[in-house]
Amino acid sequence: MRWWSVANFVSNAGTWMQLTVQNLLVLQITGSAAATGLSMSVQAAPALFVSLLGGTAVDRWPRKPTAAVSQALLGGVALLTAVLVAVDRLDMTSLLALAAVTGLIATVDGPACALLGNDLVPVEDVPSAIGVGALVHSAGRLVGAALAGVTVGFLGTAAAYGANALSFLFVASVIPFLRPVRGAAASRPTPVAGRTPPPHRGVREGLVFFARRRRLVALAGITGVSAVFGRNYGLTLAVLVSGPLAGGAGSFGTVSTVLAAGGIVGAVLGARLRMPSVRLVGCLAAVGGLLQVAAGLSPSLTVLLVLVLPMAVVESVSDTAGTAVLQTDPPARLRGRVLGVWSSVGTVWSLGGPPALGLLMELAGARGALVLGGLVVAATIGAGHLARTRRTTDAPVLLPALDGDVTGRGALSTAA
Repeated sequence: MRWWSVANFVSNAGTWMQLTVQNLLVLQITGSAAATGLSMSVQAAPALFVSLLGGTAVDRWPRKPTAAVSQALLGGVALLTAVLVAVDRLDMTSLLALAAVTGLIATVDGPACALLGNDLVPVEDVPSAIGVGALVHSAGRLVGAALAGVTVGFLGTAAAYGANALSFLFVASVIPFLRPVRGAAASRPTPVAGRTPPPHRGVREGLVFFARRRRLVALAGITGVSAVFGRNYGLTLAVLVSGPLAGGAGSFGTVSTVLAAGGIVGAVLGARLRMPSVRLVGCLAAVGGLLQVAAGLSPSLTVLLVLVLPMAVVESVSDTAGTAVLQTDPPARLRGRVLGVWSSVGTVWSLGGPPALGLLMELAGARGALVLGGLVVAATIGAGHLARTRRTTDAPVLLPALDGDVTGRGALSTAA
């Protein structure tokens, strides 16, 4: 697990280097901000349409070879991009095609690497492993964004893509030496000749399980309403700082730093969770919504900074708890497909959330969007909790059998 964490840190740093540089590269090629958004959408599109097939493949194929091959392929795409940039042959069409290929490979790589990390620790330590992964992701993001500017300044844009390619190849070289805990690899069924269902049936099985699993549907609802009406702090807080609070780029940079620090603290706390639940995710999301309301009413930048830290901590712990539920609740044979469903749904939120929030800011302003969005998050989660409590209270109570009961009803109740 230590080797896996180091490899993922290197990979995350390389990925954020490339993501940071890619937006600048698109602007350099086209001079259009709209084209930058298009490149991001093209890379995200496969997750919307193909993630279910990718998750099905992860459930059927051996996990270590699958993760190693997908990492190597991502490294190859990054290396090809670096070569095209170095020889000045990268145009917008080529860049979009490479972004689409990257997104397609990621539909397999994402669930394969996530579940491989879980296989490296005992079942009771999976929430902690997910928390460590969140910490590694946050640290890699900070380091990668910082290295991007240094690398481009001294070595050029192609070097950033080349560094990302090496980071993927490093992960691929580490995977063969990882040793899953006893029983982890055996927890997934081995396909039997002549009995493996066709791909479309495997996809349907994952969809049906997700739709019928109430706690997963509830988790999706909580995460969805939070993603659309909350979070997105890079957008809402940027407008709040530059507008009503009359701050500049330096002020928002300070806010972003505090957000990143809070994310790291939250990942550390999330790694200590032993039994995460959907209820915990909902409570944390509601608290985050109320903190967002307070942030929207901040009279000064100082007050906002005081509120931003717990906002980031709550968001990070909630994400860690939700990921742990998502990756441990389904049976082992369906986890790849469930992650595929989640990836498709999450892509809808990530693509639709910022425009919806932008429209809300146009109508209500930055403060109004933060306050209204936070109230919607807290109220929706609260209403869902009350509805669940009422449904549980109204359910019939099954009593154990009583001595001398000869009707059979007591025995039936006990069995039920």
